[in-house]
Amino acid sequence: MTWWWWPLLPALLLLSELSVARVQTAPCQTCRKLTDSFIKGLERTANKNFGGGNTAWEEEKLAKYTRSETRLLEIVESACEQTDFECNQLLEQIEDQVETWWFHRQQEAPDLFEWLCIEELRLCCPPGHYGPDCRECPSGPGGVCGGLGRCEGEGTRLGDGECVCDPGYSGRLCLDCADGYYREKSSNDSTKDSTGVCTACYHSCKKCSGPQDYKCLACKSGWILHDNKCVDVDECGTELARCPSNTYCHNTDGSHECRGCDQACVGCMGSGPARCKKCARGYKLKGAKCLDVDECNEREIACPGLNEACINEEGSFHCDCADGFIRRDSICVENKPPVDPDKGLFDDMTDDEVLVLQQMFFGVIICALATLAAKGDMVFTAIFIGGVAAMAGYWLTEKGDYMLDGFLKGR
Repeated sequence: MTWWWWPLLPALLLLSELSVARVQTAPCQTCRKLTDSFIKGLERTANKNFGGGNTAWEEEKLAKYTRSETRLLEIVESACEQTDFECNQLLEQIEDQVETWWFHRQQEAPDLFEWLCIEELRLCCPPGHYGPDCRECPSGPGGVCGGLGRCEGEGTRLGDGECVCDPGYSGRLCLDCADGYYREKSSNDSTKDSTGVCTACYHSCKKCSGPQDYKCLACKSGWILHDNKCVDVDECGTELARCPSNTYCHNTDGSHECRGCDQACVGCMGSGPARCKKCARGYKLKGAKCLDVDECNEREIACPGLNEACINEEGSFHCDCADGFIRRDSICVENKPPVDPDKGLFDDMTDDEVLVLQQMFFGVIICALATLAAKGDMVFTAIFIGGVAAMAGYWLTEKGDYMLDGFLKGR
């Protein structure tokens, strides 16, 4: 017998403990979800077989499909959704336990959840139990927490086992009525019924004998009992309210609120500019209200900068550049469009203006030719006569009249 592996024993034990620790950190609900999915897989494959060509031979020689590894693999492959990381991680860690139950423990432990999640992995507790040692939850006549609440941590290895009562109930076993509730009496019994339903009192009552406002026995905070009715306490009219500066007290049912003063106020006694103790800067008292001061009209020179305009605001004002001006280096300058270096000389002219310019140029040429013709040069005389004829033909047309009219009007 060899003992070479003895030095590795501590490391092997540590790895084993770490594996168990990882499993124990998985929540009970993940284990429950996994086993529920596994049971559904059992039901889904209940009537299947190997599906081969000779099913009878395979079942006889290899194994019954019901307990076969083939069926196990089919169930395991669909036990967790691909996006469920916690389920897949847990399944990877407990492969050995699943195989043990499948091949050896199904008959004696048919409840997979109880065997795996409660007994083997110790992630869950039986119903009505809680905590690391699966202690019994508080129980009463109606069951766990009297049937009127839930046991904190029930079914898991977590929680403290205290009863979290349903609305309207209180006490260790949730058998008492909570504040603001009373126990209804049975219709056939004039005595107090300890098992009656707890019903809500009137909203201002802490304790009561019925749902009406005149059946209060004790009041909630912010109310005072008077003739079996709970009357609201006006904290704003007493020393009970403590509101910070520049706020005022607003009474509400059973309480109060501290609300902000109007922006026109420095300190106030209520809502709006008519309840100010003092007017804020930029406001002045006019009648009973603190109203905005129009600095643009009341000051001689509110904005001394060149080309500036005064803009009044609520409680203040500001200076902006006048229309057609923009601010550059703290100075308002004329807002001229930038010069386009690629723009031609005649790009902004209309077609009509271009035609007028062309006729003016043609006229200058005619004048030059007329001057040369006057000197007796026959060639220039002929050119002059042709140009005059062409010019006359153009100006006698309808378009020529339109162009002449536009030119005379400065178009």
